[in-house]
Amino acid sequence: MYRDNTRVVRIGGVAVGGGNPIRIQSMTNTKTEDVEATVAQILRLEQAGCEIIRCTVPTQEAAKALSSIKKRIHIPLVADIHFDYQLAIAAMENGADKIRINPGNIGGPEKVRAVVKEAKARQIPIRVGVNSGSLEKPLLEKYGGVTAAGLVESALDKVRMIEEEGYDNLVISIKSSDVLMCVEAHKLLADQTSYPLHVGITEAGTLMSGSIKSAVGLGLILDRGIGDTVRVSLTGDPVEEVRAARLILRTLGLRKGGVEVVSCPTCGRTQIDLIGLAQQVEELVQDYPLDIKVAVMGCAVNGPGEAREADLGIAGGQGEGLLIKKGQILRKVPEDQLLNALREELENWS
Repeated sequence: MYRDNTRVVRIGGVAVGGGNPIRIQSMTNTKTEDVEATVAQILRLEQAGCEIIRCTVPTQEAAKALSSIKKRIHIPLVADIHFDYQLAIAAMENGADKIRINPGNIGGPEKVRAVVKEAKARQIPIRVGVNSGSLEKPLLEKYGGVTAAGLVESALDKVRMIEEEGYDNLVISIKSSDVLMCVEAHKLLADQTSYPLHVGITEAGTLMSGSIKSAVGLGLILDRGIGDTVRVSLTGDPVEEVRAARLILRTLGLRKGGVEVVSCPTCGRTQIDLIGLAQQVEELVQDYPLDIKVAVMGCAVNGPGEAREADLGIAGGQGEGLLIKKGQILRKVPEDQLLNALREELENWS
């Protein structure tokens, strides 16, 4: 397995690579300069299961805000830097646990050298990030456009720029919004480097389309043993990114923990608001750190059988429902009490 053999890199108190658990990342969409809003969002992300958080640093004010933000959160803080090498240095001075840069747009070799010197002095890892929108003109001409091979060559060129400065505390990220190109690029890259890889499908889209594209792309990449950290990039609340990432990892058998909800797709026999009930159950279980499966079924006739493999289940009928545990019916409850009955079982689960 690739991920078992990648180097170990420490980001704050979190180890990535070398067979460590695949870490879930997200990125704030607040103004980093707004410390209160940014901290509030990060705390929500922590509660959802985020393990590494990245903030954009477009100004010196944002870089200085990192110091205050870091004191109030509990997960490693990554600074996202573009174009200005001084912001990378300022971010490290203000406590960033890792910086994300593209050495090709940071301002030339001398400025890359200055960033690496600061990172080396503080032993702060650098994430070398390349995506399809930042591919250099010579590589576009060489490969006839954006290709997987071009992305990999670009990333490895940037890695060499940093290695030549005597530093190898690195994580690599190559991303594309083209799912199959992204998969191919990661296959090529994993064969050519032992650095830990941060994986994701960039600009994936809104909650529905982005989650589907990310599930397909990340599923294909992760199932090959590639990837040490992940981010699901969605246009929306970043908490949804974390929830999607957790579900992808759990579905692939790469993570345990957290309640898994399964529900039937509804049919003509459904006599309750199953869609609304399933959504309420999904929200409810977010607050319980249990490694169990909960089934939500819309048919009181077939519900117990369909929910047999779940730890807990509820099945609705006309005006009443069933509470099910390990395939056995515990009791009947009024339809409007199904959610409360499930909550009571979760509270007392052992």
